Amino acid sequence: MYEHPRRISVKLAAKSNVLRFLNTHKIMKIELLKGDITKIEVDAIVNAANTSLLGGGGVDGAIHKIGGKQILDECIEVRNRQGGCKVGEAVITNAGKLPAKKVIHTVGPKWNNNKSDEEQKLKNCYVNSLKLAEENALSTIAFPNISTGIYKFPKEKAAEIAIKTVKEFDAKILEKVVFVCFDDENFHLYKKLI
Repeated sequence: MYEHPRRISVKLAAKSNVLRFLNTHKIMKIELLKGDITKIEVDAIVNAANTSLLGGGGVDGAIHKIGGKQILDECIEVRNRQGGCKVGEAVITNAGKLPAKKVIHTVGPKWNNNKSDEEQKLKNCYVNSLKLAEENALSTIAFPNISTGIYKFPKEKAAEIAIKTVKEFDAKILEKVVFVCFDDENFHLYKKLI
């Protein structure tokens, strides 16, 4: 049964009880939701994809299943053009039957005690997704908890990287970033860090 997402809205910067992040170009609002990213109405949702772009488990499987054939067809076109998507990179497709307009597919790293520079690769997932949103004139984007499922990235470290990267991003078009946590543990970690 679908539960209505709980919302925490934070404008980032440093003053009083409200955090606000004053960007040289825009004030970018950050929201935190507990819920299902496939139900979020934003310009783009981010898919924690695999390198094949052909769907998988978790968020990736849900996005492909609910979004329908259009997403898979466009992912196949991307694969045919560039051979998939490398870890830390991002590609964009239409969102098919999802309420979002676009899906940005990014491939998170598998945790290996940072022996393969996983922290930087995860940061690249967020940066490249945000850049792609801006290149496509999108003003709202929603992120799942990239790499914290079967890729075993430590959840607190992943949340720190996600939040810090978004706060430091020099947005010119983006107005709002939504972190969508499916589980209570991630939701509480993000709530504490935001």
